Amino acid sequence: MIAKKSKKASFISTLPKNLFSGFVVSLIALPLGLGLALASEAPPISGIIAAVVGGVVVALLGGSNVTITGPGNGLVIVLLGAITTLGGGDLYAGYLFTLAAIVFSGILMLILGFLKMGRLADFFPASAIEGMLAAIGLGILAKQFHIMIGHNNEHGSIVQLLMQIPEGLIDLYQNFHIEEFIAAIIGVIALLIMANYSKIRNKYLHLIPAPMWILILSVSFSYIFVSLDLPYPLEDKFLVNIPDNVLSNLAFPDFSKALEIDFIMTVFAITLIASIESLLSIKAVDKLDPERRRSNVNKDLKALGLATSLSGLVGGLNVVTVIARSSVNVNNGATNRSANIFHALFLVIFVLLFQDQLRRIPLAALAAILVYTGYKLATPKNLQKIALIGKEQIIIFLATLLTTLFTNLITGIAIGILVTFIIHVVLNRSISLFVNHLAKPNILMFKEKDAGNYYISIKYFATFLNFYKLKNKLDIIPENENVILDFSLCSFVDHTVMEGLENYVDTFSKKEGSIEIIGLDKHGADSKHPFAIRKLLPFSKLGSIEKYFTKRQRLLKTLAQEYKWSYEPKRSDKTKFLNKFIFFKNRRVPYFYNSFYDDSKTFHLFDVEFNEGEFIAKEIVKTTILHIKLKQTIPVFSLDKEGLLDFVYGMAGFEDIELENHPDFNKRFFLSGEHKTDIQDLFTDELILFLESNPYYHIETNGNSILILKKERLLSVKEIKAMLYFGKQLNLLLSESVSI
Repeated sequence: MIAKKSKKASFISTLPKNLFSGFVVSLIALPLGLGLALASEAPPISGIIAAVVGGVVVALLGGSNVTITGPGNGLVIVLLGAITTLGGGDLYAGYLFTLAAIVFSGILMLILGFLKMGRLADFFPASAIEGMLAAIGLGILAKQFHIMIGHNNEHGSIVQLLMQIPEGLIDLYQNFHIEEFIAAIIGVIALLIMANYSKIRNKYLHLIPAPMWILILSVSFSYIFVSLDLPYPLEDKFLVNIPDNVLSNLAFPDFSKALEIDFIMTVFAITLIASIESLLSIKAVDKLDPERRRSNVNKDLKALGLATSLSGLVGGLNVVTVIARSSVNVNNGATNRSANIFHALFLVIFVLLFQDQLRRIPLAALAAILVYTGYKLATPKNLQKIALIGKEQIIIFLATLLTTLFTNLITGIAIGILVTFIIHVVLNRSISLFVNHLAKPNILMFKEKDAGNYYISIKYFATFLNFYKLKNKLDIIPENENVILDFSLCSFVDHTVMEGLENYVDTFSKKEGSIEIIGLDKHGADSKHPFAIRKLLPFSKLGSIEKYFTKRQRLLKTLAQEYKWSYEPKRSDKTKFLNKFIFFKNRRVPYFYNSFYDDSKTFHLFDVEFNEGEFIAKEIVKTTILHIKLKQTIPVFSLDKEGLLDFVYGMAGFEDIELENHPDFNKRFFLSGEHKTDIQDLFTDELILFLESNPYYHIETNGNSILILKKERLLSVKEIKAMLYFGKQLNLLLSESVSI
């Protein structure tokens, strides 16, 4: 009861913050809602309807916390194509048919939510999505650029419209019309405001977003003519058209084409893009949330589906989660979903009270906002960013982009997926790696008893095809826990997985948890980028891995510099010294790598790979070992957790040695060796107390050196630091015991 009251009180106390944030967001949502609708060849009010319906429905029923919903950039070219195609040239008829498709799309999204398909976005390669977004950006820019310079009647495909831009600029000069020229001036000034707004350093100016400044200035421009008793130089066709009575002029869907193939394809296209855009935005906004809450994506998908259907029924566009408006929401102090409702209510107020002002907004001003939006989606910097990740990512990006431009979004994303898969097959020179292991379980997760870490081992491959399996495991781990991700048994890791994991690493670190990735030190990469594809290198090429260090290797190198030690990533096959230890008596060790040692090589830490069993039962094990050279000879002994390796050392003829007056030690540890009395003398009270006070390690001596290992897996850098400290203290105590 107290918790409920506290939650209610907290909600009420934060209402002023969310009210203000909702107001600021509405200042951006108003011009964008009008502009996105116009860019889709739909009535301007349809964009506002989507924002209002989405703001209320998703705020009440959704599973996210600080997201804002409304019409999205990604659907502009889909809706534009649908209205044009379904209407057969009659744009208003096409709009009514598209409303019907939007209703069905909402139902389909609702079903996806109930089927828990919130992971839909994880099945698309990251570079293919970037290519799709770039195509959407070019699609928006292609149409809106012409409207920005006063040419409202340009038609054609995206490519044709892009090719017509130079011609449009020339025509503006050769066929001079004063109205087109004034519209172009307004458009260019608006574009300059959008491009340079962030460079202006004035906190009072930034209280109002750039899109709203454009509306204020362009509407004020019309009032200047009124005050001077001069005719306004722009006809109605250059201005936003808002009906006199919005409620009595609502449009309703026409379902008469519901069984036609074009209609069905439109429904699937709208659903696909709306789902991807929303899911990607929800994930991005979760990272911005100051309270680091995780959204229930399936619940949000259901709410978005319901909102979309309701919006379509009353003449509105699709409802999606939008990243730009959500970012503004967070930056202005929003703490819960009430900000989404407030933004919707302010939009209703604007439409009902400021209809005359809305009708004075030039289409060129709204087009300029969208031209800038399109450019941001398709900026050349995105291609440069992708090129840094790897050359193969450029191929995926361009294949998706070009296919989308010349065909449609569904074909474009399908080609992007196909090209990605083909590249993965070529890089691995094997299709069987993916076909044979796709359906197999490849994720092993358990919580380690000693340190309490969550350990996850990934086998075979990790790509966009099966990333959802890994995400399912990570999503059930509390974000304040420590996680070890081991890719040592994984042959191939793609860019989508590497980028996705970085998001998890960031989220866990902000909630005082951690994710450390190990096992990629033997994987090659074609670039230094942390999101580059990682492919397991052949044994013969292992020496070349120092060209591109993994994050773990960089940390090991930094650690070596702190210790004033040496770090050598290359492999070495000089492993004979390990054969002197019982642990490796029946284990073949081909090489070790990632050597970390002091000047005298007294302390030598390294990663090692060895085989257990033979033939069918053969298993490759990778672990991290600390080898310490002793200055004095000590008795040969092995120490381990009781019951762990009793059988191994029993086969070697060793028995458990009991130490007098230390029953707890005898119960917890298995101590064995050839010379019982010498070993008992070696284990002083101080040494026993040290061992009882620290985590379990397998400790073994051959008389001249010590072998220490913790787990039959590679250790994280944090665990390596702990092992080094343990080894130094153990070496000191053993030296003192021998001296006594």
